[in-house]
Amino acid sequence: MSIGRNNVAVADAVERTRAQYDALAGALYDFGVERPAIARLGALAMWSADVRVFYAPMDELREPTAGMTILDVPCGGGVALRKLARDRGVRYLAVDYSARMHARARTLAAGLGLEGIEFVRADVGALPFEDASVDLCISSAGLHCFPDPALAVRELARCLRPGGRLVGSMAVRGTGRRHDALIALFGRLGVFGPSGTEADLGRWMRDAGLSEIEIVRSGALVHFGARR
Repeated sequence: MSIGRNNVAVADAVERTRAQYDALAGALYDFGVERPAIARLGALAMWSADVRVFYAPMDELREPTAGMTILDVPCGGGVALRKLARDRGVRYLAVDYSARMHARARTLAAGLGLEGIEFVRADVGALPFEDASVDLCISSAGLHCFPDPALAVRELARCLRPGGRLVGSMAVRGTGRRHDALIALFGRLGVFGPSGTEADLGRWMRDAGLSEIEIVRSGALVHFGARR
């Protein structure tokens, strides 16, 4: 019995340590991406990239069409909300699997005076939305975090209405040994999933039935866009 209790205690300690690490990593990430000067240096040092590649997908939130539905997954701490134009009459679905990230995003939305944001805790591999129900889907720095990015793209594409847009950014493999080693390290830490190459990303979007595919790479970061 004591061995069993010890095993449970060890498992609990590991889970607490992982939760503390996730919280710290999320806080540090939010701190960096919310400060362009720090984000610029971080993107250059880590990924040899122009940070504008990361922020580019969010620019579509500056002038959304009234009545459109926007899906933001993973919303993280809400960095994309900073670009959302106010009083545009849109439905904004902020989706993340982490309750901690939702808490941070809620606090940010309140501070920005944004009302009506719908926070949904869900797995990107099984989104609780109907087919063809979303006009714009944003996935900023998300695909490299998901355990099955190809499935994630299919789910996001499923939710898009005909003519709807998927935009996002991700870190890709195959751009250099240092970048690949960093992606692998983040994978071992549980921060990243398997990610993929630039070619993989294009194939995932084509297989999901998307067209008008655009991929722009800087270092190991890409931003991408496609239409349903």
